[in-house]
Amino acid sequence: MSKNLNRRTIIKQVLTGSAAIATGAAVPSNLFAAMSSKQETNQAYLALKGNINHSACRWCYNQYPIEQLAKNFSEMGLVGMDLVGPKEWNVLKANHLISTMCNGAEISLTKGFNEPSYHDTLVKNYTDHINYVADAGYKNLICFSGSRNGMDDETGLNNCVTGLKKIMALAEKRGVTIIMELLNSRVDHKDYMCDRSVWGVELCKRLGSPNFKLLFDIYHMQIDEGDIIHSIKTNHEYYGHYHTGGVPGRHEIDERQELYYPAIMRAIVETGFKGYVAQEFIPADKDPMVSLQTAVKICDV
Repeated sequence: MSKNLNRRTIIKQVLTGSAAIATGAAVPSNLFAAMSSKQETNQAYLALKGNINHSACRWCYNQYPIEQLAKNFSEMGLVGMDLVGPKEWNVLKANHLISTMCNGAEISLTKGFNEPSYHDTLVKNYTDHINYVADAGYKNLICFSGSRNGMDDETGLNNCVTGLKKIMALAEKRGVTIIMELLNSRVDHKDYMCDRSVWGVELCKRLGSPNFKLLFDIYHMQIDEGDIIHSIKTNHEYYGHYHTGGVPGRHEIDERQELYYPAIMRAIVETGFKGYVAQEFIPADKDPMVSLQTAVKICDV
């Protein structure tokens, strides 16, 4: 048996009672300590069902250096990390993770494709980043509509179509999906234009590209429109990515908030979705990693 066992393999073999140690593979003492204190949790994560591709957003855990965070994610069985740009992809790859939602091309949430004066900058940024993403072997690149600033829905749609069409041919050629996030405008992002699934779906239809989809943020859409499971079942072909979060407050997704995530995840699985579900809640409890582990198990249907 090869002695070149990676960290995840060692954990799996130790916890399942196999003879990994007999191979002579070196297992760090701190890893044994972590396993002895959290063996039950790790055993649960080795049994993830495989119906959901789990990820989590980096920004929710900014208190951790990305090197430590990537190790934690990998040990939990997550497939990747959301909202990581090119400068840190090497850290993900070193920990056998992928960038499940790439960023870095956007100007900001408020300055997006609905405003023509930003198009030249956005087209240049996205042209560069589409190539970065494709060259790294990744698939998803986030974008934003921008704020309304008095603009009506129809004008915003037309402006987004005009700007996005300038990058979609390259995205299709390189196999990259441009994904616009749905954000609530009632609590967190006042005046954001892409704040309803109906508006986002209409934009998808007008662009008519299989490489443009929506990031259906469950937290945000519960606040602005509700009817989450119906929306998933009705419009799933336009949703390329999902985010979680407890409502209200955007904290843990357990029984202390109003959404029942197991049912939502089952609805996603039933659509045949093969993309990624990323946790995007702000941990309020003492140990953020325990909160994340719990959330992954809640969503692992």
